[in-house]
Amino acid sequence: MTTTYAVLSEGLEKRFGDVRAVRGLDLAVAEGTVCGLLGPNGAGKTTAVRLLTTLLRPDAGSARVAGHDLVREAAAVRRRIGVTGQDTSVDGDLTGRQNLRLFARLLRLRDAAATVEGLLDRFGLTAAADRNVSTYSGGMRRRLDLAAGLLHRPAVLFLDEPTTGLDPAGRNLVQDAVRELKQRGTTVLLTTQYLEEADRLADDIAVLDHGHVAHTGSPAQLKSLIGTHAEVVVPHRDSLPRAAAVLDRLTGSAPVLDHERGAVGAVSTDPTLTLPRLVRELDAAGVPLLDASLRPPTLDDVFLRLTGRSPGASKTTGEVAA
Repeated sequence: MTTTYAVLSEGLEKRFGDVRAVRGLDLAVAEGTVCGLLGPNGAGKTTAVRLLTTLLRPDAGSARVAGHDLVREAAAVRRRIGVTGQDTSVDGDLTGRQNLRLFARLLRLRDAAATVEGLLDRFGLTAAADRNVSTYSGGMRRRLDLAAGLLHRPAVLFLDEPTTGLDPAGRNLVQDAVRELKQRGTTVLLTTQYLEEADRLADDIAVLDHGHVAHTGSPAQLKSLIGTHAEVVVPHRDSLPRAAAVLDRLTGSAPVLDHERGAVGAVSTDPTLTLPRLVRELDAAGVPLLDASLRPPTLDDVFLRLTGRSPGASKTTGEVAA
């Protein structure tokens, strides 16, 4: 079966003076899927989104978005995409309803009134629809901005950290909207600092580091690169070396000791390692236990291992903010 790609870029480059913000971006996003674009601050995520949405012109490379060439057919790309950025684009002097009606008129939408009312309801804004947006909370502005991006039912929707600053209820509304869009066949490219959000929503993830895609795969595939985390807690600190020796033998990775907690942990890629086996081996070695556990890796573990930085880590010299 041939895969059709809604976003396909090869070797995209963008410089700002001497800074290479995006360096050889290769990205393939299949139609009707959600792709999470992750990376630490300064990795080039926002620059990549601006390139793919025609807000910036690439210095090198090529891309097709929604079936159109990014440079030669930029106007056609813009007609097929929706964009919600980190900064809201709504007018504070208009009401929520007026904002959406204005955007609908600019887009020359048919049945605009029904579409506007449906979006206000979907994002929990009906009760505040006739208030000036200047009175809205930051989270309400973010939801209204996302509603505006969905007015024309785009083939590809770019969401650049859409839930930043939202409370849990607002975040859930946005996540539900993303799931609904996927069911309708819309392709979504999502950047987010909330890795659990990407884990729940994304079919595939591209980890961006220093301006290029360093790793790709489904959340499960990326987690499989890390392995299972084993941890043992002992009642006496003098038992830590023996516990570490057992973990070293079972996992083949260097154990990490936490003397303050009396704990030792290690990562195992052995699928046969089970908690009963771990406890039996510790018992046979005469290691007393307070607790023992095996847990699957999280995307946070993956992120830290692959990039060496946390999602909110500050940019380093030679990078631009992402």
